[in-house]
Amino acid sequence: VQLQASGGGLVQPGGSLGLSCVASGSIFRINIMRWYRQAPGKQRESVASITSGGMTDYADLVKGRFTISRDNAKNTVYLQMNSLKPEDTAVYYCNAYVQTSVMYGREYWGQGTQVTVSS
Repeated sequence: VQLQASGGGLVQPGGSLGLSCVASGSIFRINIMRWYRQAPGKQRESVASITSGGMTDYADLVKGRFTISRDNAKNTVYLQMNSLKPEDTAVYYCNAYVQTSVMYGREYWGQGTQVTVSS
């Protein structure tokens, strides 16, 4: 199983950016999907999560600005980021709990995509 993230880049403060992450491989079912981020010199932190049923949760720092969604048919999770701030600058990672069979599952990580918010 592989997770491939894309969509990062450079954006001005107040701008918007969308990330996507597609899972591929021998997938039976994908349970919870998450986005994390890690800024230079800081620990990796959870940004948002979404269950297979569509229930979402957000870090306080991004509530009202970021929206997580997923397309179960495409094994893809998205993160729409609006009203971006310089402090949102980080490498963003997708994460998913993937079942490869009825009985077996584990967490997988994407490779990370850089988001830079700067004028």
